[in-house]
Amino acid sequence: MDGVPRVPEAPDVPDAPEAPRVPEQRRRPDSPPLHFGVLGPVRARRGDEPLATGSPQQRALLAALLLREGRTATAAELIDAMWGEEPPSQALAAVRTYASRLRKTLGPGVLVTESGGYAVRGLGAGSLDLTEAQDLAAEAEKARGAGDLCHARDLLGRALARWDGETLAGVPGPYAQTQRVRLEEWRLQLLETRLDMDLEQGCHAEAVSELTALTAAHPLRERLRELLMLALYRSGRQAEALAVYADTRRLLAEELGVDPRPGLRDLQQRILQADPGLAEPPAPEAEPPATPVRPAQLPASVPDFTGRASFVAELSDILASAEGGVMAVSAVAGIGGVGKTTLAVHVAHGARPAFPDGQLYVDLQGAGPRAAEPVTVLGAFLRALGTADSAIPDSLEERAALYRSVLSGRRVLVLLDNARDAAQIRPLLPGTEGCAALVTSRVRMVDLAGAHLVDLDVMSPDEALALFTKIVGEERVASERKAALDVVAACGFLPLAIRIAASRLATRRTWTVSVLAAKLADERRRLDELQAGDLAVKATFELGYGALDAAQSRAFRLLGLADGPDISLSAAAAVLDMPADDTEDLLESLVDTSLLESAAPGRYRFHDLVRLYARACAERDEQPPAERDAAMSRLLDFYLATAARVYATERPGDRLVDHLAATAHPGLEFADRHAAQDWLYAEANCLLACVHQALGDGRLRKAVDLLWAAKDLAESGTNSRDYGTNAALARDAATAAGDTRAEARARTTLTEAHLAAGRFDQAAEEAEKATALIHDLHDPALDCWVPNHRGVIAVYRNRHSEGAAYLQEAITNFRADQNLAGEASALCNLSRSHLAMGRTDSAVTLARQGIGIYDRLGHTLRGANGRYALGLALAQAGDLDQAADRLAEALEVFRDSRQRLWEGMAIFRIAEVRLAAGNPASAAALAEQSLAVLRGIGGEWRRGNVLTVLGRALDGIGQSGRAQACWREALSIYEELGSPETAEVRALLVPVAAA
Repeated sequence: MDGVPRVPEAPDVPDAPEAPRVPEQRRRPDSPPLHFGVLGPVRARRGDEPLATGSPQQRALLAALLLREGRTATAAELIDAMWGEEPPSQALAAVRTYASRLRKTLGPGVLVTESGGYAVRGLGAGSLDLTEAQDLAAEAEKARGAGDLCHARDLLGRALARWDGETLAGVPGPYAQTQRVRLEEWRLQLLETRLDMDLEQGCHAEAVSELTALTAAHPLRERLRELLMLALYRSGRQAEALAVYADTRRLLAEELGVDPRPGLRDLQQRILQADPGLAEPPAPEAEPPATPVRPAQLPASVPDFTGRASFVAELSDILASAEGGVMAVSAVAGIGGVGKTTLAVHVAHGARPAFPDGQLYVDLQGAGPRAAEPVTVLGAFLRALGTADSAIPDSLEERAALYRSVLSGRRVLVLLDNARDAAQIRPLLPGTEGCAALVTSRVRMVDLAGAHLVDLDVMSPDEALALFTKIVGEERVASERKAALDVVAACGFLPLAIRIAASRLATRRTWTVSVLAAKLADERRRLDELQAGDLAVKATFELGYGALDAAQSRAFRLLGLADGPDISLSAAAAVLDMPADDTEDLLESLVDTSLLESAAPGRYRFHDLVRLYARACAERDEQPPAERDAAMSRLLDFYLATAARVYATERPGDRLVDHLAATAHPGLEFADRHAAQDWLYAEANCLLACVHQALGDGRLRKAVDLLWAAKDLAESGTNSRDYGTNAALARDAATAAGDTRAEARARTTLTEAHLAAGRFDQAAEEAEKATALIHDLHDPALDCWVPNHRGVIAVYRNRHSEGAAYLQEAITNFRADQNLAGEASALCNLSRSHLAMGRTDSAVTLARQGIGIYDRLGHTLRGANGRYALGLALAQAGDLDQAADRLAEALEVFRDSRQRLWEGMAIFRIAEVRLAAGNPASAAALAEQSLAVLRGIGGEWRRGNVLTVLGRALDGIGQSGRAQACWREALSIYEELGSPETAEVRALLVPVAAA
């Protein structure tokens, strides 16, 4: 800037005279602070009020001063920054004018004149977005260096969020251009660092979408290509990963005449060799400190833990060996009630200092009829370890791999309680040195490789007496030592039996130990197998059950009849036919006796063995026996009535609820559709367990209707598989019972499950059989929904005229039933049929008719389905902007309603629109998002469709090799399904083959 000629002082430019000077005043202490932005358009605001920053040249002056971060800039430097080597003749006057205007806008004391130049002073921390981003990036670097990836990733995300479009957008001058390039390069470096951490934390599928868009925008940036290759490879897409390398090599040769850098070539070779080191993120070089999410899930250790000294020492030594760099596994086996869980929890608490990164716990319910699924447990563990829901994959194998990756470098203890067998727990083992797993089970896990096995037997007489004494008190036992020995012997020296007996005595101050011993002697004669196997457990529970009053014992028996992992307070009140408040008091009293557990506020569960005992008591003591059936009928009525209210809340005007079986229970009421959806998804497992149980208990029709009312579960992703399984069981049960109506309805629910899963041939088979059953039933619901489903299936199978005929029949029947919501559904489906036949105008009209009905009814969720159909029709009509808007509206509702299937499909359709609009980069990123959302749901046909569009988009951004990989995978899917899309994809591959 020294070479810039001095410009003689001149009066201010005529159109912007400088205002008369006024005395500077200090800003009032309560005046809102100033905040400036350069990471985007240059902007200023005071508090929430935006301030005018003037013309482009005036913004250039402000930007030059802000980027000096408080340092003074001379007039010559500012002239050079704004105009370069050819400043205007009045440049100095212009600078003064711009400075004067800014001073008035910003207020006194901000833009100051000093030593012939200008500076922005007095700004507080966080006043400039660039400074904020720099501070956050520095913090992120420190956190990453310390091994705290979760925090580092969050900090970088916050730093990147400071950008609001192109840096210094619209600001002229050479200085702004230089800074624009510099800051954009820094932003890309931050992005690459954050994406690298994404891959380190196992978020591979999610990263692919973002990297696809970034490589399209920055095709010559090799680091982004390298990250994309790694993300694709770790997502199981090896062919695409290698295709990225081929595309990159070709592009670099054509554009720059160079080869890929060594790091990219090395990665290609490692992928070709299936290098195991690529499958998992690299272990940190140094021991990381505690992570921000440090689970501490161990149940409370009992304060009166007694004995077991040799087992405690043995297990503690095994867990301590994990500090030496191994992954320790210990499995404790024994009969129910022998104290496996108590011992394991006690040892785990003692070992906590050796596992500073946390302790995980799960009750695997292995002794019950519905043992916990490893895939579900892994989801819970990943969430507890800080993994976002959106980053958790669907398949067991992917979750297990991510789980091991997340634990890499951490020292975590995993307590797997009440396991069914070795197969159930293998996916749950950390597999990482420094971690340890402690397992309890009723079976001895000889097939668990590498595990240290411990067989836990009953307590010794001395240990049993010591435990009894701790609970009852030394004074009461000392004078009746023999009677106390009789008590623990009658308990078979089982810890749980001893604990219950001692607790019973401790709460009855008028009893002596001898009185308890006499009572136990009577029970022992009645239960002569007290010391043998599971009968010892039964005898233990008999003690607690015998101490219950009439209301408690009835509740204990009847609640034990219900399947499901737990039971809500509302459901329990229905079983017991009692008000909710009274039910809660009763259940809490059972919790106090240790015969019932409080799973969470408002939810209760039995230990699996206690549930078996409760059912045995119900068989033996519940008189008359019809009361058992009545209790289960009340539970089914509760679920059916409440599910019907959920359905009606989400689908106003849909008359299906009027055609469901009548219930004695009114069901719960909901304030809005979100509350209704929350209930449905929270109760999904219990609801489906009730369906399964009712199918075998003679309540077939209500069970089938409950499935139909809960149809949203078929499309949710989380519960889709269980829903389909129960629908198939319902169909089989109805067929075996010869109940035509129930069979037709069950086949209809199964049709919906098949449609959601993309199994269109199976859906067609069920719908055809349902059609054959309904002619003589005169069931309005079936008359409407069966042809509606057949119409949808025909559209998917490219039988469009046939589909239109079925949908017209459905519309007629819906109208006859005065089911406006159903009519809207059929109209929107008919729109899809007309669209497939090329009747675009009528497709648009039909979809709008359906939306009109939905909107009048206040039908938010199904209105989204209508907008989805309209978006497709508008896209084919060429109105791409309107199509994108309608699909975006649908997507928002689908996400809000947790409809993963339709969320993924809406994203896919928006990708199609972006591709048609000539924006392949955006289309590719969206198609990748769709693949991530649809993992595990929707079926292979839908996946093939998304891959086809993804290939077209990739081809449009020059990634032809990766496009070919997508098309080859889609072709494989279509060929296996025998889909007509096979010819289309083959045609896409022909030019490549010819070339």
